[in-house]
Amino acid sequence: MPLQPGISFSETGNLQKTEKSHLTLNERLFILRFVRTKDEEKQEALFRATVKLVNTMGFASSSVSKIAKEANVSAATLYIYYKNKEDLLVSTYLTIKRLLSSALLEGFDPRRPLRDILRNAWINTFRFATRHADYFHFAEQFANSPYADLIDRNEVERYFDPILHVLKRGIKQKVIKDVSLDILRAFMFYPIIALSNSRVCMDFEINDDNIATSFNLAWDAIKL
Repeated sequence: MPLQPGISFSETGNLQKTEKSHLTLNERLFILRFVRTKDEEKQEALFRATVKLVNTMGFASSSVSKIAKEANVSAATLYIYYKNKEDLLVSTYLTIKRLLSSALLEGFDPRRPLRDILRNAWINTFRFATRHADYFHFAEQFANSPYADLIDRNEVERYFDPILHVLKRGIKQKVIKDVSLDILRAFMFYPIIALSNSRVCMDFEINDDNIATSFNLAWDAIKL
């Protein structure tokens, strides 16, 4: 017979509950938030570990086991989130692109003058590049590797749709040169990659005046 209400001995001699325990809604939400937080922490750790190892060791030497060890998780845990190494690398690249687009579009307002919109996007991108040079290094390596063939380029383009629409509007309004978007993006945003990289532009001092001058030159290159 039970020792006390709701408690009995199991066949193995261990104490067990005889009635199901019912969690309140708040308790369930707390558990879900806790699990989600732990899940996000592991994925962020894998993201950072992937960026770090690829930047220091290259794609070939950055094995799944090394990335998992750097992230302080087991290889089995890594495979919960990613199918294989290719999936992890592609996911890391897309995450960087999403982070970049989010930073670039901060304060975006399509009602502002076209030059002001691009200037805001340019400065946002420059700040992101200087703060996250490691992300840009990874993305550059990825874009020049065979892994780039695994990317849905249309998906990546959609991250930056608002700015692409601004460029198209500028062409239509005869404010911007009527050339391909690839050329416009190259002259408008690629200088940021070089200027924000101290190994490439060793004498470039990052300050408001130099950033403003750099944008003005980029704008002069694409405007009519």
